Amino acid sequence: MEAEKRNPGLALKVGFNHRYHYGIMEAKKIVESGKYGEILWMRGVYGKAEGSGNPNEWRDDPEVAGGGILFDQGIHMLDLFRYFCGDFVEIKSMCTTAFWDIALEDNAFALLRDKKGRIAQLHSSFTQWKHRFTLEIFMQDGYVIVDGMPSGTRSYRDEWIIQGRKHVGFAIGNPPEEKTFCNTDPSWDLELAEFVDCIRTGKPIHNGTTKDTYEVMKMVFGIYDADPQFKQEQAKKLQSRNR
Repeated sequence: MEAEKRNPGLALKVGFNHRYHYGIMEAKKIVESGKYGEILWMRGVYGKAEGSGNPNEWRDDPEVAGGGILFDQGIHMLDLFRYFCGDFVEIKSMCTTAFWDIALEDNAFALLRDKKGRIAQLHSSFTQWKHRFTLEIFMQDGYVIVDGMPSGTRSYRDEWIIQGRKHVGFAIGNPPEEKTFCNTDPSWDLELAEFVDCIRTGKPIHNGTTKDTYEVMKMVFGIYDADPQFKQEQAKKLQSRNR
């Protein structure tokens, strides 16, 4: 961020490509339209099976990766939480190495609360044997859900954008839903296009700013810090690993 200030003529952008997924862009439009009122709470699940199974996998090396599944995938869900709600002021969490023999977390559970009292719940997992991406946003009069992600690996379900309104006729608790299907991933192209446009025109970066990155990194370390037991266990594993 200091280097950015010293070089005002240059563009610096960080890769939060999930903001450019079709489902997320549509959910953003729905939320900002106000058709369902203000956000009450959010819930995000982002999980996969452990990468390659290779004992030399870089994601399992604390010195290279810096963190476990929370850093690998959870950071993107945290960025989306901020994208919809802004900054959070309170964190409760539990992290664990439930299955894989690594010195990092393979599951992270967190509750985050913002200044308005809205709560976001995160589960980031390296033991989600059936890969999953789900972001649920529940509002005063309805909801929008982004379920699935048409990633390049095709290991996640294709994407559905689901929305519904509460208390429709007799369907309390099971309202009619509007569903939109997506099986393409424009995120990489759109992210790069915005970066190139900012370079060519001098426009400020809108998505993936250094502030976005700084704030979401604070959330990551806040989740680690909120579970002192995990930090102690991780420190012991790191000491054993380095002997």
